[in-house]
Amino acid sequence: MLLTIACLSALLVSCNRSSSPAARKLLIYTPHGQDLLRDFVARYKVAHPETDVEFLDMGSREILERVRAERNRPQADLWWGAAHTTFQTATDENLLAPYRPTWADKIPNSSRDSQDRWYGTYQTPEVIVYNSDAVRAEEAPKDWDDVLDPKWRDRILIRNPNPSDSMRAIFGAMIWRFYKDTGSPEKGYDWLRRLDMNVHEYTADGTLLMQKLVRREGLISLWNLPDVWIYKEQKGFPIGYVFPASGTPVITDGIAIVRGAPNEEEAKRFYEFVTTPESLVLAAKKYYRIPVRTDVDRSQLPAWMNERVNEMPLDWDLLRKQSGEWLRYWDTEIRGRSKR
Repeated sequence: MLLTIACLSALLVSCNRSSSPAARKLLIYTPHGQDLLRDFVARYKVAHPETDVEFLDMGSREILERVRAERNRPQADLWWGAAHTTFQTATDENLLAPYRPTWADKIPNSSRDSQDRWYGTYQTPEVIVYNSDAVRAEEAPKDWDDVLDPKWRDRILIRNPNPSDSMRAIFGAMIWRFYKDTGSPEKGYDWLRRLDMNVHEYTADGTLLMQKLVRREGLISLWNLPDVWIYKEQKGFPIGYVFPASGTPVITDGIAIVRGAPNEEEAKRFYEFVTTPESLVLAAKKYYRIPVRTDVDRSQLPAWMNERVNEMPLDWDLLRKQSGEWLRYWDTEIRGRSKR
């Protein structure tokens, strides 16, 4: 009799477990940084408490390599954050799933994939950065070529460009300025050699870059505007910036669903959640991300986001296809060699 009761109890527990709704899961690969990620995940959990959300914060190029490695057994559901060039490479390799968001007609065609495999979320201008305690605004470089001035010898910090979409865009743009007229990267390589003569250190990541800039291990850098504002406003770092007079690369930062995602429907829900006008305004005000959507109320954005940016015209597809070769040359033939 006791055995019968025990069996019936075990059966009832099993039935109750099987009838309860399964917990939802979501794994996000993203370079957007811990503060922004925890904020949006917490907000999402308020609306969807049944969902277990995890994220891995890593560089955008590291994400590409990881998604490639996992293509036969995808682990991530959503890829939130990378330059449009990196997403386009992923689409060429059939790593992303098509998904047309509800706001698909609210962004320019240039800010989305023609087959819906990625869509733009933010715009990211690149700027010249300086320690505002050590360098007066009138003395800071005003254009790209100004950072080659010998007065900045051993005073420039550069984030290692290989894992960074921002630095790939900057280095690629510097080569492109000459390539478009000559069809050769050689003059661009010469520019990077002259830059290398002034570089004190190539840092491992953007955080180290800013910390070293504040400690005056270097006084000048090249980096993306949202990060500059975060360190300037939220962390109180003495950071100033300049939009280069001749124009600046502006990256379109995107979002995509990984092909074969284990939790595709949950990925779609999070995708829509972080790209509503309300979420985009929050990201603009708190994390200095410039929204791509054209239906966002611009009066709700920080005033500087409504100022015109002198965007450098670039052949992004050519940069995307050539940047690997250009960076390999920089890494093996230029980096650290100019001072020998």
